[in-house]
Order: sequence, then structure tokens, then C-alpha cells
Amino acid sequence: MAVRPQLPPADGEKHFGAEKWEKLLLFADLLAEEGERRGLLGPREMGKLWDRHLLNSLAIDGFLFGGCTLADVGAGAGFPGLVIAIVRPDTEVSLIETMERRCEWLNLVKDRLKLDNVRVLNARAEELKKKVRVDFVTARAVASLKKLIPLTIPLLKEEGSLLAIKGARAEEEVKEASALLQKFRAKWVDVYDVPVWGAAEGTRVLRVKI
Repeated sequence: MAVRPQLPPADGEKHFGAEKWEKLLLFADLLAEEGERRGLLGPREMGKLWDRHLLNSLAIDGFLFGGCTLADVGAGAGFPGLVIAIVRPDTEVSLIETMERRCEWLNLVKDRLKLDNVRVLNARAEELKKKVRVDFVTARAVASLKKLIPLTIPLLKEEGSLLAIKGARAEEEVKEASALLQKFRAKWVDVYDVPVWGAAEGTRVLRVKI
């Protein structure tokens, strides 16, 4: 039996403004229509579409500043990169994805939502070290911190930050990556418990400052 997509928060327009809310709703509709068929989301995830995916993506929003640049490594279905691009039209967002069919999806959403601040890069993060320099790199459900560091840190400008959306093992991942953090000259690392507007639960953001 198909799981019905989770309903959006009732006061979303008031919180985000009409234009941004309309785009978030359209993104949710596209995911409900094509997410499972394209292999972007499992059937059970539709019942948690807003809490676990769309709203959860906003956990990194409070760390960003106006007019910043952001790269989403392993962008997949567009979490958190596309969501941030919607709510922050002044932020240039680079969506980095190795799978061509997922890039087709990301470009489809970009075009449908008229997101002029988004570019989709069909490449491995390692291939973009000399082509991408951003203020923030983010990743969600991609890999452990130990694996993320060599993929993401080289894409950052000086004083940039990695913002990884993580779960209960965040502190353990920091310990496991201690040698790599020193190798890549991280200035500091912290884990934040972040409440998420409209969602039943908050999430955790692991920040690495270089």
C-alpha cells in the first residue's frame, strides 16, 4: 500500500513568504510524483517528506550569511542544496552529483522552480578542487566525517566551513577523524543540536571551520 506524502505545515506561507513557500510546495509535489519512481526516495519516506527531508534541510540555514556561496556534495534528490537555494535566493548553490540520472532530476527542479542561483555539476567532488571555491560545503547522508573531509575541505575558501547534517554518532565521527582534521588544518570542530521550524524533531549539524 502506497504511503501518502506528509502534509506541509499549515503556516508555511507566513513563515517563508508567498514566493518561497510556493516553490517549496512545488518541490514537494515533484518529489511526491517522481521521487520514488526515480529512486530518489523510498516509499516509506513519503510519509516523512517534510519532517525528515524538506524541513530537515533547513538545519544549516542559520549558519549561512547573506550572499554566501554553498556547495552540496552528493546532492541526490536535492537535500539540503535545493531547499537552501529556494529560501536563500541570494546564495549561489552548486549541486555536485556523480550520477547522471540524478543530475537530470536536479536540473528539472532547477528549471521548474526557476532557480537562477543553482548550477548542477555532474562530477566527483575530487575533480572540482581547482574549479569550485565556496564559503560553505554541505553534505547529508553521504558518508562519515572521515570520508567527507578529503572530499569537501579542498572546495572551501579560506575561513570556510563544512556543515554536515548528522545524527547521534556525530561526536564519535569527530574522534574517528581527528588525524585527518589535523592534516587538513581544521581550526575547530563543533556539533550543534538544531531545532527545525515546523518539524517534529530537530537535528544535528557538525561544523568544521578551516
